[in-house]
Amino acid sequence: MESFDRSALIALADFVNGYAFKPEDFTEHGLPIIRIEQLKDSNAPFDFYHGKVPSENYIENDDLIFSWSASLFLQIWKRGKAVLNQHLFKVIPKPNVDKLLLKYCIEFNLPELTKSAHGSTMQHITRRELERFFVSIPKKKDVQSKIAEVLATVDRAIEQTEALIAKYHRIKTGLMHDLLTRGIDEHDQLRDPATHKFKNSPLGMIPEEWTAAVLSSITDLQVGYAFKSRDFVDNGGILLLRGDNVGYGQPDWSNPKYLLQNPAKHLKEYFLRDGDIVIGMDRTFTKQGCKISVLRKQDSPALLVQRVGRFLPKANAVGFLNALLSSLDFQNNLQKQEKGMDIPHLSKDEILSVPVIIPTLREMNEIARIANCLNENLESEKLSLLKFYRLKTGLMQDLLTGKVSVEPLLEPQNEDR
Repeated sequence: MESFDRSALIALADFVNGYAFKPEDFTEHGLPIIRIEQLKDSNAPFDFYHGKVPSENYIENDDLIFSWSASLFLQIWKRGKAVLNQHLFKVIPKPNVDKLLLKYCIEFNLPELTKSAHGSTMQHITRRELERFFVSIPKKKDVQSKIAEVLATVDRAIEQTEALIAKYHRIKTGLMHDLLTRGIDEHDQLRDPATHKFKNSPLGMIPEEWTAAVLSSITDLQVGYAFKSRDFVDNGGILLLRGDNVGYGQPDWSNPKYLLQNPAKHLKEYFLRDGDIVIGMDRTFTKQGCKISVLRKQDSPALLVQRVGRFLPKANAVGFLNALLSSLDFQNNLQKQEKGMDIPHLSKDEILSVPVIIPTLREMNEIARIANCLNENLESEKLSLLKFYRLKTGLMQDLLTGKVSVEPLLEPQNEDR
């Protein structure tokens, strides 16, 4: 069993705060400035700096960065030479500490470290917390490196799966756009305006066989029941699907409320079922996208609450409706209907009056089939991603506490075997 030491975080590395840039320091050329945005989103644009900063504020590939204010996380930098902004630590491990192991060690302890963080609305970790917070770390550096190597293998699997999910999302977005604007001809090929007839419509050019209408032509919308807030409890009873619980693709039960008493007979029609599609009618659009969810078996029994709508598609549009609602064109048209200054909202009539295209029944069924296949691929990869995250959590618990030893992995291999 490996031998572990208890050490204050501040004793394991130098934590160097980034440079306090001012807006007037930014230039169009020079070295990119790393802020929290660039760590969280690899596509976020950079500001640049052409002057000089202290040597410890420069960042090179493989440097460890710790975001210690508001968003608390760590990252190994891989995007070339840059300069570090304030509210970020450049973490420089001591000679006897493996850099990657230190990253995993801080991540593993971050929930406890966060409890000591300052600030009620914007948490931040200061050097005082780093001085007072102790962690366990293997004494031997080769043991540290082997643990980091094992965990890095899982991280690579996570990164590859996340990249695959992003790729599937791009494929789905592009293909669904083509299907919902060009459709599928009798030879199961996307229609080509050069060889097929198209016509003008309020939604632009559409296949001659299609019609342009409003959403109410293929679905109705049931608005949830107006429960009293005093009816809500935090535990027990029947789940209530409120606006807060309408997520992006799937319900979000991170803040659940329940109806304690048994629902009366007149509430039976508000019970939700597997496959139901719901939309939040307040603050429908956020930076994360449009709040439309498809319910799963594990989401019921649940009751539909006011300011949430359930779509009631006509028989021939059940599968097609889900594909249509998730399309960017539909969501852009829906957003144009949103009203309100303080609390943006949508009414039932506004939702049902969104203009939509209506393909032939054959094409509606085929579009629904293709969308379902794409969704199944995405859900399969998301399930794999969840399994990798659980594996990583379990391995961190075992390896970073010494519960499971990596010593056998360090033993030299017998070449005669």
